Amino acid sequence: MAYIEKGRLKIAQTLYSFITKEALPATNVDEEDFWLGFESILDTFTDPNTELLQRRDELQGAIDEFHTHNKDADFAQYKAFLTEIGYLCPSDEDVKISTRNVDVEIAHIAGPQLVVPINNARYALNAVNARWGSLYDALYGTDALPITDETQQTGSYNPKRGAAVVAKAREYLDIIAPLSHGSHVNSTGYFIENGQLVVVLSDSTKAQLEKPLQFAGYQGSVDEPSALLIKHNGLHVEIQIDAQHPIGKTDPAHIKDLLVESAITTIMDCEDSVAAVDAEDKTLVYQNWLGLMRGDLKIELEKGGKTHVRKMQSDRMYTTTISGSLTLSGRSLMFVRNVGHLMTNDAILFDDAPIYEGIMDGVITSLIGKHDLLKNSPFENSRAGSIYIVKPKMHGPYEVAFTNALFASIEDVLGLERNTIKIGIMDEERRTSLHLKDCIGAARERVVFINTGFLDRTGDEIHTSMLKGPFAPKAELKARPWLSAYETANVATGIEAGLAGSAQIGKGMWPIPDQMAAMMEAKIGHPQSGASTAWVPSPTAATLHALHYHMVNVADVQHSLKQQHFDGIDTILDIPMLEEGRVLSEQEIQREVDNNVQGILGYVVRWVHQGIGCSKVPDINNVGLMEDRATLRISSQHLANWLEHGLISDEQVNDSLQRMAKLVDEQNRSDSEYIPMMPDLDNSIGYQAAKDLIFLGKSQPSGYTEPLLHQRRKEMKAKQLSAN
Repeated sequence: MAYIEKGRLKIAQTLYSFITKEALPATNVDEEDFWLGFESILDTFTDPNTELLQRRDELQGAIDEFHTHNKDADFAQYKAFLTEIGYLCPSDEDVKISTRNVDVEIAHIAGPQLVVPINNARYALNAVNARWGSLYDALYGTDALPITDETQQTGSYNPKRGAAVVAKAREYLDIIAPLSHGSHVNSTGYFIENGQLVVVLSDSTKAQLEKPLQFAGYQGSVDEPSALLIKHNGLHVEIQIDAQHPIGKTDPAHIKDLLVESAITTIMDCEDSVAAVDAEDKTLVYQNWLGLMRGDLKIELEKGGKTHVRKMQSDRMYTTTISGSLTLSGRSLMFVRNVGHLMTNDAILFDDAPIYEGIMDGVITSLIGKHDLLKNSPFENSRAGSIYIVKPKMHGPYEVAFTNALFASIEDVLGLERNTIKIGIMDEERRTSLHLKDCIGAARERVVFINTGFLDRTGDEIHTSMLKGPFAPKAELKARPWLSAYETANVATGIEAGLAGSAQIGKGMWPIPDQMAAMMEAKIGHPQSGASTAWVPSPTAATLHALHYHMVNVADVQHSLKQQHFDGIDTILDIPMLEEGRVLSEQEIQREVDNNVQGILGYVVRWVHQGIGCSKVPDINNVGLMEDRATLRISSQHLANWLEHGLISDEQVNDSLQRMAKLVDEQNRSDSEYIPMMPDLDNSIGYQAAKDLIFLGKSQPSGYTEPLLHQRRKEMKAKQLSAN
């Protein structure tokens, strides 16, 4: 790799060229000052970063030793031990955030959140443009609307399904904008009279909105509006009217669609959903983030023999009957998720050693974010003047304090006011769950987001107590008391720390993008819990999940929880082991092994062979699941735990690996870019990566998959390069 030297830094030429020619111009940051500042940041934070990782290892070593020599220890002894070694620390009794300059999408609007790999420009553009989505399309194209013999999704338009869509959408309108009398189901016309929305019903009577102030504006003329804007629970819905449209002309009220405000925020991900292992990969990640911040990211797509350009959507303009005009963002508000503290990357060397990738992400994504603050784009991301960074995989308040100090130094180098860079804390590690209040307190002037995540959190749970004994089957872990306590404590702690009305409290991903009916049944639990956002796997899912925030007023739920105090520490510390004396059948064990192995192979082979960090991967039953690295962490740690305690053997796992490799190859046969593992498994780099994750899982830091994946992906890239 060719490097450019700048003081104690060596920067890969491709990254150096991008930063100097594209990222730095128009930021008011001098090039020499930038590199000197970057060097100073590395000089200040490299050793402390290393010490934090060493502390993780020390604590894990002590816990391993305890479980090895104290098999009969009771809970009181275990908790006392964790306190003695500093794994459990005293808590600050009074933590309140004081974050300022937070956009309304984060502070006040409850709604869905997308997470997409930023190295895929098409996914990124789809996500940022998912602020608004067609309810008719979402209902017609998914099983959220029941599929019967009459309402099947046929190759051509099915008018019976279309009629069912319209009827269902009208029912949702009754929830979103109830009328003074009657129902939207019986509407035959929508008009504006004396500044009010009037709905003509099938019996020729006229109804107004039960709450007239919900009518927020319109497009077109006041006499013949083409769109009517409704506001409810902080979210908007646009009733689109067009008597000439194929749908509108068959509708009694000429409604052609309901446009739903959907993905309020989006996390552009540099981490778990991205396979970025070197300067080439990181440069692409940063280029796409720059395109989003400058508003000029676009791609060309071929469809029907024509070339279409996909780019960022403009704002939506309305006329109001009060102030004259209203502008709503046409785009989802963007966070960027940096990587955690663990990994290094040789895209930049400091004193000839690869630098911590989390520091690199922090500096470069913030530099790029400054383009938005300086209005170097036709669009605005943050109207409040902030840069939003989600920081994953932090273990406890000391690691959050490190990030807080790092962000302050980055602000100094980039000439930003203090606390311009905001932080989203992912509550996905055990020490963070147990000290969430103090994690929030360690960055109380920056915090804009906390959330929970079952997969990573469970992976850390297994790794932390790896030597205590065998864990319960993976599916059962969700039903154990520790997880409910963790989810409840996250919301309660967030509200107690003042996040309600100031920051997001989030919940995790719905992983099955083809099962929207099941999502609609399950995911309403997230706003009902007091969470103001939750992850969804697609723009369509965002449109459907947005309906939950019309059904549930999250602000009211959060208000009702304000007096609740719940830390749940003792329950969170209740390790979800296999019950003493329980013997799993051979069939149960084999099913668990095959399920874990198939999931690992299905994801790893794409990651290592194709550089795909997130995709819909068929599970062992051919159900498509949205997978990222968190899936690998829980599955590989679970198998490593059962191997450690003799529930399964090396031979059993190897047999499953070989059988599942054949299945995964078959599942991917239609992908022309797919590189099969069979028949030469010994020379399949992806297959060997999967083996490593399982058989070396016990020794991986915190059970993370990144070190092994990066090593194997680099090996694969080198092999492909030499072949060319």
